[in-house]
Amino acid sequence: MTQNKLSETIILPKGCEFKQDKTQITVKGPKGEITRKLPDLDLKIKVGAEELTLEYEKSSRREKNKLFTTKAHIKNMVQGVTEGFTYTLKVCSGHFPMTVSIKNDSFEIKNFLGEKVPRTFKIKKGADVKLAGDVITVYSHDKDLAGQTAGTIEKLTRRPGFDKRIFQDGIYITDKNGKKM
Repeated sequence: MTQNKLSETIILPKGCEFKQDKTQITVKGPKGEITRKLPDLDLKIKVGAEELTLEYEKSSRREKNKLFTTKAHIKNMVQGVTEGFTYTLKVCSGHFPMTVSIKNDSFEIKNFLGEKVPRTFKIKKGADVKLAGDVITVYSHDKDLAGQTAGTIEKLTRRPGFDKRIFQDGIYITDKNGKKM
């Protein structure tokens, strides 16, 4: 079933600029700038002084889903350029004392469960990873980048086939942007 017109409005905070090309949208704010591709070219975006209107002329269930998905992405972009996203991870080592270090753009875990070869990954540009004792903080103005970096750090210490109730060593996400896990 289609409706004649479907529209949603997003209120832009002060200091936040919005630009649209044919296939890309860019949000610029005090913390940075994020560019993202539009999923659908039939979506019309009207930019006002302090608000943004997304609309479809004739919309079905599929267009409604695309509209709300695009709205959620734009809201996350606006929140990222005004506040940013922070993930907190905790290093837990009970059996073997593991060493975590950050060198240049490389994150390294040594002596994880007695392993001789260190586990490493390259930190993507735009993500800021800080280490304070056994607490790791990941910050970025892009939600996808912050979440992917925190997930990759957590996945570095994954051990398939081991019981998590017994082998609790690893690095775990404890806080996602103010929400405790």
